[in-house]
Amino acid sequence: MGKRLVAAEKNINVDKFYSVEEAAALVKKGATAKFDETIEIHVKLGVDPKQSDQNVRGTVNLPNGTGKDKRVVVVAKGEKVKEAQAAGALLAGDADVIEKLSKGWLDFDVLVATPDVMKDLTKLGKILGPKGLMPNPKAGTVTFDVSRTVKELKAGRIEYKVDATGIMHSIVGKASFSEDKIAQNAKTLLHALVVAKPASSKGQYVQSITLTSTMGPGVKVDPSQKFE
Repeated sequence: MGKRLVAAEKNINVDKFYSVEEAAALVKKGATAKFDETIEIHVKLGVDPKQSDQNVRGTVNLPNGTGKDKRVVVVAKGEKVKEAQAAGALLAGDADVIEKLSKGWLDFDVLVATPDVMKDLTKLGKILGPKGLMPNPKAGTVTFDVSRTVKELKAGRIEYKVDATGIMHSIVGKASFSEDKIAQNAKTLLHALVVAKPASSKGQYVQSITLTSTMGPGVKVDPSQKFE
Protein backbone atom coordinates (compact mmCIF):
# COMPACT_ATOMS: atom_id res chain seq x y z
CA MET A 1 0.00 0.00 0.00
CA GLY A 2 1.41 3.39 -0.99
CA LYS A 3 2.28 6.13 1.49
CA ARG A 4 -0.48 8.38 0.11
CA LEU A 5 -3.18 5.77 0.72
CA VAL A 6 -1.81 4.89 4.17
CA ALA A 7 -1.94 8.57 5.13
CA ALA A 8 -5.52 8.89 3.88
CA GLU A 9 -6.68 5.81 5.80
CA LYS A 10 -5.37 7.24 9.09
CA ASN A 11 -8.36 9.61 9.09
CA ILE A 12 -10.89 6.77 8.77
CA ASN A 13 -12.20 4.49 11.51
CA VAL A 14 -12.83 1.23 9.64
CA ASP A 15 -15.19 0.04 12.40
CA LYS A 16 -17.43 3.11 12.20
CA PHE A 17 -20.43 3.86 10.00
CA TYR A 18 -20.50 7.51 8.97
CA SER A 19 -23.26 9.86 7.89
CA VAL A 20 -23.27 10.81 4.20
CA GLU A 21 -21.96 14.26 5.09
CA GLU A 22 -19.10 12.85 7.21
CA ALA A 23 -18.20 10.32 4.52
CA ALA A 24 -18.16 13.02 1.84
CA ALA A 25 -15.71 15.08 3.91
CA LEU A 26 -13.42 12.11 4.53
CA VAL A 27 -13.45 10.96 0.90
CA LYS A 28 -12.69 14.47 -0.34
CA LYS A 29 -9.83 14.75 2.16
CA GLY A 30 -8.44 11.39 1.04
CA ALA A 31 -8.53 12.24 -2.67
CA THR A 32 -4.93 13.44 -2.90
CA ALA A 33 -3.97 12.18 -6.37
CA LYS A 34 -2.53 14.64 -8.88
CA PHE A 35 -5.75 14.65 -10.92
CA ASP A 36 -9.37 15.46 -10.15
CA GLU A 37 -10.51 12.10 -8.83
CA THR A 38 -14.02 10.81 -9.45
CA ILE A 39 -16.17 10.27 -6.37
CA GLU A 40 -17.97 6.93 -6.50
CA ILE A 41 -20.71 5.27 -4.47
CA HIS A 42 -21.30 1.53 -4.20
CA VAL A 43 -24.56 0.28 -2.68
CA LYS A 44 -25.43 -3.35 -1.89
CA LEU A 45 -29.18 -3.88 -2.12
CA GLY A 46 -31.24 -6.74 -0.76
CA VAL A 47 -32.55 -7.80 -4.15
CA ASP A 48 -32.19 -10.75 -6.50
CA PRO A 49 -31.36 -9.26 -9.93
CA LYS A 50 -32.21 -12.59 -11.56
CA GLN A 51 -35.86 -11.80 -10.77
CA SER A 52 -37.13 -9.32 -13.36
CA ASP A 53 -39.17 -7.41 -10.78
CA GLN A 54 -36.10 -6.93 -8.58
CA ASN A 55 -33.71 -5.69 -11.26
CA VAL A 56 -33.54 -2.16 -9.84
CA ARG A 57 -32.91 0.38 -12.58
CA GLY A 58 -33.79 3.99 -13.28
CA THR A 59 -32.51 7.52 -13.76
CA VAL A 60 -31.96 10.45 -11.43
CA ASN A 61 -30.91 14.05 -11.88
CA LEU A 62 -27.92 14.83 -9.67
CA PRO A 63 -28.44 18.41 -8.39
CA ASN A 64 -24.76 19.31 -8.79
CA GLY A 65 -24.00 17.33 -11.95
CA THR A 66 -21.25 14.76 -12.34
CA GLY A 67 -18.37 17.08 -13.10
CA LYS A 68 -18.26 15.73 -16.63
CA ASP A 69 -19.87 17.22 -19.72
CA LYS A 70 -21.53 14.22 -21.33
CA ARG A 71 -21.22 13.83 -25.08
CA VAL A 72 -24.74 13.03 -26.25
CA VAL A 73 -25.55 11.72 -29.72
CA VAL A 74 -29.14 11.65 -31.00
CA VAL A 75 -30.73 9.55 -33.74
CA ALA A 76 -34.03 11.09 -34.81
CA LYS A 77 -35.93 12.49 -37.76
CA GLY A 78 -37.05 15.91 -38.97
CA GLU A 79 -37.59 18.60 -36.37
CA LYS A 80 -36.33 16.36 -33.59
CA VAL A 81 -32.84 16.59 -35.09
CA LYS A 82 -32.98 20.39 -34.85
CA GLU A 83 -34.24 20.14 -31.26
CA ALA A 84 -31.31 17.91 -30.33
CA GLN A 85 -28.80 20.25 -31.94
CA ALA A 86 -30.28 23.26 -30.16
CA ALA A 87 -30.12 21.41 -26.82
CA GLY A 88 -26.39 20.80 -27.21
CA ALA A 89 -26.11 17.32 -28.72
CA LEU A 90 -22.64 16.44 -29.99
CA LEU A 91 -24.20 14.99 -33.13
CA ALA A 92 -27.78 14.50 -34.32
CA GLY A 93 -29.24 12.98 -37.45
CA ASP A 94 -30.90 9.94 -38.95
CA ALA A 95 -29.40 7.61 -41.57
CA ASP A 96 -26.12 9.52 -41.60
CA VAL A 97 -25.56 8.96 -37.88
CA ILE A 98 -26.59 5.31 -38.11
CA GLU A 99 -24.09 4.78 -40.91
CA LYS A 100 -21.34 6.40 -38.84
CA LEU A 101 -22.20 4.15 -35.89
CA SER A 102 -22.22 1.07 -38.11
CA LYS A 103 -18.61 1.81 -39.03
CA GLY A 104 -17.58 1.65 -35.38
CA TRP A 105 -17.64 5.31 -34.34
CA LEU A 106 -18.37 5.31 -30.60
CA ASP A 107 -16.63 8.46 -29.40
CA PHE A 108 -19.46 9.68 -27.15
CA ASP A 109 -21.08 8.90 -23.79
CA VAL A 110 -24.83 8.50 -24.35
CA LEU A 111 -26.98 7.63 -27.34
CA VAL A 112 -30.56 8.92 -27.43
CA ALA A 113 -33.11 7.83 -30.01
CA THR A 114 -36.74 8.53 -30.83
CA PRO A 115 -39.03 5.46 -30.88
CA ASP A 116 -39.57 5.66 -34.65
CA VAL A 117 -35.88 4.98 -35.42
CA MET A 118 -35.29 2.14 -32.98
CA LYS A 119 -36.02 -0.53 -35.60
CA ASP A 120 -32.98 0.69 -37.52
CA LEU A 121 -30.77 0.97 -34.42
CA THR A 122 -31.50 -2.56 -33.21
CA LYS A 123 -29.53 -3.80 -36.21
CA LEU A 124 -26.45 -2.32 -34.51
CA GLY A 125 -26.94 -4.32 -31.32
CA LYS A 126 -23.61 -6.14 -31.65
CA ILE A 127 -21.81 -2.78 -31.85
CA LEU A 128 -23.75 -0.75 -29.30
CA GLY A 129 -24.73 -3.48 -26.83
CA PRO A 130 -21.29 -4.46 -25.52
CA LYS A 131 -20.48 -0.79 -24.89
CA GLY A 132 -23.75 -0.17 -23.04
CA LEU A 133 -24.78 2.42 -25.60
CA MET A 134 -28.02 0.94 -26.92
CA PRO A 135 -30.90 3.33 -26.11
CA ASN A 136 -33.34 1.90 -23.61
CA PRO A 137 -36.77 3.14 -22.46
CA LYS A 138 -35.95 2.26 -18.82
CA ALA A 139 -32.91 4.50 -19.02
CA GLY A 140 -35.00 7.29 -20.53
CA THR A 141 -32.94 7.30 -23.72
CA VAL A 142 -35.75 6.23 -26.05
CA THR A 143 -38.02 9.26 -26.18
CA PHE A 144 -39.63 11.91 -28.36
CA ASP A 145 -38.78 14.52 -25.71
CA VAL A 146 -35.34 14.95 -27.21
CA SER A 147 -34.60 18.50 -26.09
CA ARG A 148 -35.32 17.91 -22.39
CA THR A 149 -33.46 14.59 -22.39
CA VAL A 150 -30.29 16.03 -23.93
CA LYS A 151 -30.30 18.98 -21.54
CA GLU A 152 -30.82 16.74 -18.49
CA LEU A 153 -28.09 14.32 -19.54
CA LYS A 154 -25.62 17.14 -20.01
CA ALA A 155 -26.65 18.73 -16.70
CA GLY A 156 -26.11 15.59 -14.65
CA ARG A 157 -28.81 12.99 -15.22
CA ILE A 158 -27.40 9.52 -14.63
CA GLU A 159 -28.69 5.98 -14.96
CA TYR A 160 -28.44 3.63 -12.01
CA LYS A 161 -28.85 -0.15 -12.05
CA VAL A 162 -27.74 -3.11 -9.98
CA ASP A 163 -25.21 -5.57 -11.31
CA ALA A 164 -25.55 -9.37 -11.22
CA THR A 165 -24.63 -9.41 -7.52
CA GLY A 166 -27.17 -6.78 -6.46
CA ILE A 167 -24.65 -3.94 -6.16
CA MET A 168 -25.24 -0.50 -7.66
CA HIS A 169 -22.12 1.42 -8.72
CA SER A 170 -22.28 5.09 -9.70
CA ILE A 171 -20.38 8.35 -9.78
CA VAL A 172 -21.60 11.23 -7.61
CA GLY A 173 -19.14 13.95 -8.51
CA LYS A 174 -15.50 14.97 -8.48
CA ALA A 175 -12.97 15.57 -5.73
CA SER A 176 -12.98 19.25 -6.71
CA PHE A 177 -16.64 19.48 -5.60
CA SER A 178 -17.37 20.89 -2.16
CA GLU A 179 -18.24 18.40 0.60
CA ASP A 180 -21.83 19.67 0.55
CA LYS A 181 -22.22 19.06 -3.19
CA ILE A 182 -20.82 15.53 -2.96
CA ALA A 183 -23.16 14.73 -0.05
CA GLN A 184 -26.16 16.26 -1.79
CA ASN A 185 -25.55 14.22 -4.95
CA ALA A 186 -25.07 11.03 -2.94
CA LYS A 187 -28.23 11.55 -0.89
CA THR A 188 -30.26 12.32 -4.03
CA LEU A 189 -29.15 9.03 -5.59
CA LEU A 190 -29.73 7.07 -2.38
CA HIS A 191 -33.22 8.53 -2.07
CA ALA A 192 -33.97 7.44 -5.65
CA LEU A 193 -32.81 3.91 -4.82
CA VAL A 194 -35.06 3.77 -1.74
CA VAL A 195 -38.04 4.98 -3.76
CA ALA A 196 -37.29 2.31 -6.38
CA LYS A 197 -37.44 -0.52 -3.82
CA PRO A 198 -39.29 -3.48 -5.39
CA ALA A 199 -42.39 -4.60 -3.51
CA SER A 200 -41.07 -8.16 -3.63
CA SER A 201 -37.81 -7.28 -1.87
CA LYS A 202 -37.84 -8.73 1.65
CA GLY A 203 -35.59 -8.05 4.64
CA GLN A 204 -33.08 -5.21 4.79
CA TYR A 205 -33.12 -3.37 1.47
CA VAL A 206 -30.07 -1.08 1.71
CA GLN A 207 -27.45 -3.45 3.12
CA SER A 208 -24.21 -1.53 2.73
CA ILE A 209 -22.97 1.77 1.32
CA THR A 210 -19.39 2.74 0.51
CA LEU A 211 -18.25 6.15 -0.65
CA THR A 212 -14.81 6.41 -2.22
CA SER A 213 -12.65 8.22 -4.75
CA THR A 214 -10.75 6.83 -7.72
CA MET A 215 -7.48 6.40 -5.83
CA GLY A 216 -8.60 6.84 -2.23
CA PRO A 217 -9.83 4.52 0.55
CA GLY A 218 -13.48 3.59 0.95
CA VAL A 219 -15.64 5.04 3.72
CA LYS A 220 -18.57 3.05 5.13
CA VAL A 221 -21.87 4.94 5.29
CA ASP A 222 -24.59 4.03 7.78
CA PRO A 223 -27.23 2.23 5.67
CA SER A 224 -29.95 2.68 8.31
CA GLN A 225 -30.22 6.46 8.01
CA LYS A 226 -32.95 8.17 6.02
CA PHE A 227 -32.00 9.64 2.64
CA GLU A 228 -34.11 12.66 1.75
